[in-house]
Amino acid sequence: MADNQAPVAQVQDQQPGLEAEMHPLPEYMPRYPGSGRLKEKVAIITGGDSGIGRATAVLYAREGASIAIHYKDETESEDARATLKAVEEEGGKAFLFAGDIGDPSTSEKLVASTIEKFGKIDIVVNNAAEQHVQEDIADIPEEQLERTFKTNIFGAFHLLKYARPHLKSGASVIIVTSVTAFRGQPLLLDYSSTKGALLALIRALSGNLASKNIRVNGVAPGPIWTPLIPASFPKDKVAEFGKDAPLGRPGQPNEVAPSLLFLACEDSSYITGQVLHPNGGDLVGG
Repeated sequence: MADNQAPVAQVQDQQPGLEAEMHPLPEYMPRYPGSGRLKEKVAIITGGDSGIGRATAVLYAREGASIAIHYKDETESEDARATLKAVEEEGGKAFLFAGDIGDPSTSEKLVASTIEKFGKIDIVVNNAAEQHVQEDIADIPEEQLERTFKTNIFGAFHLLKYARPHLKSGASVIIVTSVTAFRGQPLLLDYSSTKGALLALIRALSGNLASKNIRVNGVAPGPIWTPLIPASFPKDKVAEFGKDAPLGRPGQPNEVAPSLLFLACEDSSYITGQVLHPNGGDLVGG
């Protein structure tokens, strides 16, 4: 991200935010030609309409995958349609699926729709998330706490529950956790807690599925320029977002997506239960 493309003060009033309304727009296009690393594979990507999900969907399509692109609701339809168009321009087959991932029926229907359209599931990317800033734990309402856990951890758990019967030997599960799982975030207490829970799920589920040759890994991004940022933080925080990273800037979604490609393809065939850290140099997890 060039200096003249640094985040500017802005705010959005809904979760997870709209990519189309961000300034500057996040960078999601892949940087290199595809090499068929996901040829004939089928992936489900939750929160696939924007941010890291969009960048991953487009990269997977460039590498030959067919994709079920989940997004939350129709208020995000502009982002979802833009993602679908970008995937199709890469030659990928895809469909959009709207639904609240915190509702177990959404995961059940998403899996069923993917099987109906593509006949199998090879890759599951648990990416959908929400976060809410609160300075004091006493100020976190019960509704927010439940909502954050339903989206971030319950949603991932339910999707994996319904996808599991369809995952065969060689399948890959990728869970997007966060740098906050390793070092916390004082303004994101409930969000950080859910990301820590996802880290534990990665480690537990990888052992559970290892004998089936189904790999489970995670990606723990640092400060990435996605719609969650203007949808979560006040304007002054958005303008300074990512400047405290060792690299001095926020990352872009297309700087995270290659980690999700690596973990999805055969390049990582001997890796399970691990977490990659595209976080701008924050030393964690050692």
